[in-house]
Amino acid sequence: MAIELPKLGYAYDALEPYLDAQTMEIHYLKHHQAYTDKMNAILAKYPALADKDPREIMKNIAGSGLDPKDQQAFINSGGGYINHSLLWSVLGPKKEIDEKLLEEVKQEFGSLEIFKEQLGELAKNHFGSGWAWLVRDEKGKLKIYSTGNQDSPYLKGHEPIFCLDVWEHAYYLKYQNRRPEYINNWWNVLKLL
Repeated sequence: MAIELPKLGYAYDALEPYLDAQTMEIHYLKHHQAYTDKMNAILAKYPALADKDPREIMKNIAGSGLDPKDQQAFINSGGGYINHSLLWSVLGPKKEIDEKLLEEVKQEFGSLEIFKEQLGELAKNHFGSGWAWLVRDEKGKLKIYSTGNQDSPYLKGHEPIFCLDVWEHAYYLKYQNRRPEYINNWWNVLKLL
């Protein structure tokens, strides 16, 4: 059974003025749908994986049963599906502060402001397309880093908490080449912190 695009949970214009409706619609209906479709095409060749959660496949990509060429294709398309699914779930028009996570962030990074500065700089300085992440590592410790393309923290054995999409398709219609402005405004629609 094919995996479907997850429900967005809010209107395309709900994140205005920070993320514009046209970008949201294209990002969701075109980019995320394309990753979903390509992932499904890969998985259709492997009936044994039909009922597997894509995150579980990503966590054990080498032992997944996918041939090496399809492993990389799954990292690309499955990663696009997984990463965007997380992205939509952590964004929203209303804050839903996770107080426990907020306290952990303050403890690990010194303050919320320091954390925002560090993650923001990481995202601003990421070369090319990719993501900036807050994750839990294999020991449960909070970490931030960036990945290229659609690579997932699951490939490192880490559990992603939230992600910031720094592919140009995430911001270019509104912000053009002003990635730092996009990143600064993105914090307004991250509902967790």
